[in-house]
Amino acid sequence: MNDLIKIQKTNLKWIHIMVLILGTIFISLSIFHQNLWFDESYSVGIANHSFKDIWLIGSNDVHPVLYYCLLHILNLIFGNNILIYRLFSAVCVSLLGIIGFTHIRKDFGEKIGLIFSFLVFFFPVQIVYAGEIRMYTLAMLLVTLTAIYAYRIYKNKENFNIKNWIIFAICSLASAYTHYYALMASGLINLFLMIYLIKKCIKTKEFNKNMKAFIISAISQVVLYMPWLISLFIQLNHVSSGFWIGFTFPDSIIELFIFIFTGNLSGSTYLSPTLAIIWSLSVIIYMAVLYIKDIKKSKENNLNSTVNPAILALSLFLGVALAAGIISIVMGTPIIYARYLLCVMGLFIFFLSYTMIKKGQKYITLIICIASMLISLHINIDLINENYDESNCKPVQFVEEAIQENDIILVENDLNGFIILVNFNNNPAYFYDKENWNCGEAYKAFSKDFTTIQDLEFLKDYTGRIWTINSNNNFLYEQLKEKYDVNLIKQETFDVKYKNLEYSISLIEKN
Repeated sequence: MNDLIKIQKTNLKWIHIMVLILGTIFISLSIFHQNLWFDESYSVGIANHSFKDIWLIGSNDVHPVLYYCLLHILNLIFGNNILIYRLFSAVCVSLLGIIGFTHIRKDFGEKIGLIFSFLVFFFPVQIVYAGEIRMYTLAMLLVTLTAIYAYRIYKNKENFNIKNWIIFAICSLASAYTHYYALMASGLINLFLMIYLIKKCIKTKEFNKNMKAFIISAISQVVLYMPWLISLFIQLNHVSSGFWIGFTFPDSIIELFIFIFTGNLSGSTYLSPTLAIIWSLSVIIYMAVLYIKDIKKSKENNLNSTVNPAILALSLFLGVALAAGIISIVMGTPIIYARYLLCVMGLFIFFLSYTMIKKGQKYITLIICIASMLISLHINIDLINENYDESNCKPVQFVEEAIQENDIILVENDLNGFIILVNFNNNPAYFYDKENWNCGEAYKAFSKDFTTIQDLEFLKDYTGRIWTINSNNNFLYEQLKEKYDVNLIKQETFDVKYKNLEYSISLIEKN
């Protein structure tokens, strides 16, 4: 019997390794491209700046700066390389999958570790964001590590392990410096751990080493995060007057759930709405049924309730969403946004993995995994077709063929102009903030020579060439044509497949 168990564990181990290899290949298939959308272009733009400037510019953005600093390190090593930036995001996903092998498998068993790694690579929303040049996969990795080491501290009730505390504190602080949803997650993890340790001290009437370590860890984190707290308060004020985050009930709640299971969000539909609802509800209902049965079984058999790590993970996941909701009510403006939940997606994946193995039926677990993989395959094929389409490079090529050193670039609030701008950041750039977004300081990330303007009067005495870039109209060109004596040199409109973006680009000569 022991030999059979060893053989089964060895087989699962090799299957697990194959999942890691194939999963890494799978998430990488669609990321070898140079396309950008607005948020990605911001990451690329700010990575060109010094650490000092990243801190100053980032303090006017709506996210902390650790991710941008890491991109800058990559920039110093490899240059302004979009592919390297994408690979960094994919590496974070791959490392999260590897944690299923090195940590989850060790702490919770072979099967849970295997399913966790599988879903990290083959859960639909993961494939959508695996190669995106944003901080979400890094935050996902750091938050998951914070939770794992907090749980290890909890499990080693009578033992003190300094390594666990050091890794926990570092990952917790790094999470806070990566994204504010990750800050909320690490804050909740610290809170849960503190409550447990206090109860432990009261029960034993002893101020133990773990409690001392927690106090040192908490103080260290607060002190090291203090430099950013001023920026946090400034940013909260900016978000409170935000111009783009919207939240309506119940539509946004439904969107949140569908996003978690499919990646569908704000016009980016990777799975048909009908299939998305069926898939999402099927998994949610199955999880609910399993826990309802488990509760009934515990009551019937008078079983003592024990701490369920899956419920802890789900509580953290939902706790972050609830905290964002509470902050939204207090501020009077929503900061709840589905994409931000990616920061705690590792916790949700663990919840699914643990529940399916510990409480579910094998054949249903297999069905869910196969369905997840097939949906991810469908999405990945669409992403490959979208990301590698020839239309994507034409707007940049159009500008690249004719731009000159002294040409100025004029963009406005429709954002697509910034995507082009980041490719030509040595040219003088002007942001016509006609809607008064008050984000000119943050947008200095896009160009070394960047100026925000409230009207077009600055061009009164200017003579020379101007590039105007809009989304689906030629608003800037029309404004300049009405106001000044200009000659149109070239003009074209582009519909690109990547993110279904549109560009209207004009090159004019002002006399």
